[in-house]
Amino acid sequence: MLYQVVKSVATPLAHAMCRPHISGAAHVPRRGGAILAANHLSVIDSFLLPALLPRHVTFTAKNEYFSGNPISQFFMRLGGSLPIDRDSAHAAQAMLEAAADLLERGELFGIHPEGTRSPDGRLYRGKIGVAWLALKTGAPVLPIALSGTEKVLPLGAKVPRPARVGITIGKPMTFDGDHTSARDRRRVTDEIMAAIQELSGQEYVSAYAASVKASGGMP
Repeated sequence: MLYQVVKSVATPLAHAMCRPHISGAAHVPRRGGAILAANHLSVIDSFLLPALLPRHVTFTAKNEYFSGNPISQFFMRLGGSLPIDRDSAHAAQAMLEAAADLLERGELFGIHPEGTRSPDGRLYRGKIGVAWLALKTGAPVLPIALSGTEKVLPLGAKVPRPARVGITIGKPMTFDGDHTSARDRRRVTDEIMAAIQELSGQEYVSAYAASVKASGGMP
């Protein structure tokens, strides 16, 4: 009930600020669990899909989004995001287990496989949590390409600004493999990232975005 009340406010706000163009919405199943795997350009990415899609979507978001910038706090709470402590392996696994429960209950779960926002607009190597979920639950993965969100709320900005946003949703992908196999998790993750790259047209970087940010350099 609370989600729907919040959504009634969030949806017109998203349309007014972002003037979204959505392609491939028919690929989102009307019922049943599915993983929405999207590229990550701005803090508002995790807000837009829950606001704009008709079904309830739970996204994962780092803890800092809930305790730092008041704008990010607002967006995360509106979107009903699931917080994660990226510095704790135990917390990350607990988040994945919670996401698996959501999927097995037939809900939609959103994740940014890159793990953090792109520092330069390129698409970075995906982390294997998305593959663990897909192989563990058997839920289909929908690759999603976002564009223009970095113009609405650029890195470091405190106030969003109007800009046109694009959302392209690809066909559902299903995978065979063992969720306990590192090789299978890496293979599936790479296939998902390739699908996102095909939709987004971004240049792909075979390094983790977090590592590039930490080094202060460019690969």
